[in-house]
Amino acid sequence: METVISSRKYRKRPVVISAVEWNGGNIDEIMRFMDWRNASHDKYGGLVIHTLEGDHLVDIGDMVIKGYVGEFYPCKPDIFNLTYEAV
Repeated sequence: METVISSRKYRKRPVVISAVEWNGGNIDEIMRFMDWRNASHDKYGGLVIHTLEGDHLVDIGDMVIKGYVGEFYPCKPDIFNLTYEAV
C-alpha cells in the first residue's frame, strides 16, 4: 500500500527585524549592533559571526540581521531584498 503525503501551504509570519550592512569598514557599528558579542574580526578585514549552527563568514555587502529572538546571522543582499522591505 502506497503512503500518500498531504502537504499544506504556510505563509511566513510578518516579523520586524533589525539589520546593518557590512561594508568592510564599519566594524565598530557592527559590533555595537551585536552588543559586542558573537562575532570576531581578523586583521585581514574579515567578519565572522558565531552561531549555534557554526561560524559564518560575512562578505562585504551582506546584511547582518538581528532575529526576533536576539540571534545574529548574515544574509546575502539578494535574499534580503526578496525577503524584507523597509518599515
